[in-house]
Amino acid sequence: MRECLIRGVEESDLPKVIRVEFWSFPYPFENEVLALLYIAWRRYFFVAECLGHVVGYIAGRSEGSWGHVVSIAVMPRWRGKGLGKALMLALEEAFAADGLINSYLEVAVWNRGAITLYKRLGYVIAGILRNYYPDGSDAYVMVKRLITYR
Repeated sequence: MRECLIRGVEESDLPKVIRVEFWSFPYPFENEVLALLYIAWRRYFFVAECLGHVVGYIAGRSEGSWGHVVSIAVMPRWRGKGLGKALMLALEEAFAADGLINSYLEVAVWNRGAITLYKRLGYVIAGILRNYYPDGSDAYVMVKRLITYR
């Protein structure tokens, strides 16, 4: 989308990220969690800005040689336009640039749209986390190798 760009998060974006979070999840992260991700893992925190508005974000962190996709969200009216894919690719690029070998994430077993996106990006289901969400629903753990050795 020509009117959108993926860029690193700025402190002034945090209220907008919180708004995206609120509109995207039945159990949104507390504001403090997003602020902590900004403080501790800013290198792995990106926003999608369209027409001057933050309409999506992705936040990750490194854990040894693994990158963890902590959260990704796009405002409902902006979904289906490739922003989720663009955010994932930006984060994966940052992970790989830092030498991280693998990436993983958790996704609700009922979230077919997200699962399809992750599979298209090369993620595979590696396991299931029972009662992962506050309502007792399960999550898949999905993994992807970022760096291949030749």
